[in-house]
Amino acid sequence: MPSESRCWETLQALRSSDKGRLCYHRDWLLRGEDVLEECVSTPQLSSYAGWVVDHVLPHTQENLSPSETSTSSRSTSGLDRPSFVPKPPIRSLAFSPASPGTPAAPDGTQGKHESQHTEPMLLQSARGIKVEGCIRMYELVHRMKGTEGLRLWQEEQERKVRALSEMASEQLKRFDERKELKHHKEFQDLREMMEKSSREALGQQEKLKAEHRHRAKILNLKLWEAEQQRLKQVEQERLRREEGQVRLRSLYALQEELLHLNQQLDSVGQHRDLKVDLLALRSRGNQLCGLISGIIRTTSENGFPTAEDQAVAERALQEMRDLLTDARACEDRRRQEEEEAQAKRQEAQMQQGPEVRKECPAPSQGPGGKRSEDLQVKVQDSTMQWYQQLQEASRQCVLAFEGLTSSKDSQVKKIKMDLQKAATIPVSQISTIAVTLSLSYPGSKLKEIFDKIHNLLSGKPVQSGGRSVSVTLNPQGLDFVQYKLAEKFVKQGEEEVASHHEAAFPIAVVASGIWELHPRVGDLILAHLHKNCPYSVPFYPAFREGMALEDYQRMLGYQVKDSKVEQQDNFLKRMSGMMRLYAAIIQLRWPYGTRQEVHPHGLNHGWRWLAQILNMEPLSDVTATLLFDFLEVCGNALMKQYQAQFWKMMLLIKEDYFPRIEAITSSGQMGSFIRLKQFLEKCLQRKEIPVPKGFLTSSFWRS
Repeated sequence: MPSESRCWETLQALRSSDKGRLCYHRDWLLRGEDVLEECVSTPQLSSYAGWVVDHVLPHTQENLSPSETSTSSRSTSGLDRPSFVPKPPIRSLAFSPASPGTPAAPDGTQGKHESQHTEPMLLQSARGIKVEGCIRMYELVHRMKGTEGLRLWQEEQERKVRALSEMASEQLKRFDERKELKHHKEFQDLREMMEKSSREALGQQEKLKAEHRHRAKILNLKLWEAEQQRLKQVEQERLRREEGQVRLRSLYALQEELLHLNQQLDSVGQHRDLKVDLLALRSRGNQLCGLISGIIRTTSENGFPTAEDQAVAERALQEMRDLLTDARACEDRRRQEEEEAQAKRQEAQMQQGPEVRKECPAPSQGPGGKRSEDLQVKVQDSTMQWYQQLQEASRQCVLAFEGLTSSKDSQVKKIKMDLQKAATIPVSQISTIAVTLSLSYPGSKLKEIFDKIHNLLSGKPVQSGGRSVSVTLNPQGLDFVQYKLAEKFVKQGEEEVASHHEAAFPIAVVASGIWELHPRVGDLILAHLHKNCPYSVPFYPAFREGMALEDYQRMLGYQVKDSKVEQQDNFLKRMSGMMRLYAAIIQLRWPYGTRQEVHPHGLNHGWRWLAQILNMEPLSDVTATLLFDFLEVCGNALMKQYQAQFWKMMLLIKEDYFPRIEAITSSGQMGSFIRLKQFLEKCLQRKEIPVPKGFLTSSFWRS
């Protein structure tokens, strides 16, 4: 139907129009009549209408045909709108609505038919174009308003930004000015303070320079004085050393002369029975020799002798000369008295007959003197003979293995070294554990060491250094091992026992057991002991004429190296160690040996040593030290063996021997004497000698 087709075309045209393509929001319905009123109200021209007429309508008129222009003018004549309202461009009608893609017929018949149907549509399209133009104009006006408002707002914001920027710039300038002013002020203050400090520092520096110059002047003066004092002291020290060396040489000369005079004094009446006064002279001579030896020993430790020491030595020498003169006079008187007595006896025999004989009078004991108070210096003849026999046995033993020690053969040297290690290492093993042996070391281990030494001496092979060693490897091997073993035992007493007193007992019990099974080793032990410590004989070696002083000091037991004698403390320490070992040997026996035989060197020898040492004049610092060591180690055994006789001996030491020791002991050497005195007084008070520390009890051997 033609009417329906036009309606659809109209709807299609409306849908394709700009208004048909507008988006409508649902919230407009809520606005109600306000929206409708805006739609039905008469449009009002804005201030931009002139601009629209000038710019939009001319372009619209140019696109319309003459018929459309007339139609459009007619259609708009009835509207209450201005004639200058812009119109939208009219679509081209070159195509038919029924068949839009079919071109128009050239004869115009079909065009006439279509024009009749499209004329109302053109009217409607012109109105739509008008409305659409109004809408566009309205949108353009609003857009121009928005653009103008936006431009104004942007200009306002730009003005504000410029104003804020200018204000911030000004504030920044003010801030920079204030900061610069503050920095300038601080710099000025700092500069003023530095200038002030510089002035003060310069003033202080000048003051210090002046003070330094003053102090330097004083210091230079003091240095000069100190240098002068040092030169003076050096000169004084040089003079003192020269004087000391002169005094020392003089002291040595005095000692040599004194020893020579003492030897002459000993030779006076040597082949006759001595009287009491001559024995007293000899005793005094020995005391003077001991005094000079003590002075030399003290000066060798402290430096050079003083003038007082030299004066004392000269007085002692003068006294020795007087003693020698008195001794010779006494000898002359005695000889004269003997001659007179002999003459009288011969005369009496001639007068009274041969049957009448008179005994010679007993020698005088001196005024108020007792024979027991005059002690000797020389050792008893029997003891001296025993000492010489032991030393001779030691020399013979050395000669016996001389070929082993002097051989150049490498194999023999190797055998010698193996034998020496096999003999000495076991003894050293006793020493390494000697300190803790009585507490934790089992007696079975000590027995192993003893068996190893015994097997070596018995000719059995023993292991040493991973090799089998035996004394049968060399004919001189047994002599060499016996000598080295005895030497090592004594060496351990000299070193190990001297440092650790408890080590004396484990070393001594092994030495005693070896001594019992191999007596020659015991004799060699005594020979080494007497040679290194002559006071264990007891024996005080005498100075012989022509003997060098160093040789004499070695005979006394001192170690002399490079003409320097060892310190007195070290000397006493070594003597103490050897005496403690000897005191331990004489009271201990090897527990696994046969008890049927007596001890090869038992307590009776200790009693003999104690009796002989008390019958000899004491030596300063030596006698007190050795007595204390001997009694501390062996006193308990002697007390049990001799009982009442032992306590009588202790009383004799306290009452008679202590005064003699104190008389010859200087103030700097009273330590050993006081120690002995306190020990003996405590024992006498308790009537008991304590068991020595480290003594091996029966419980030790059961471990």
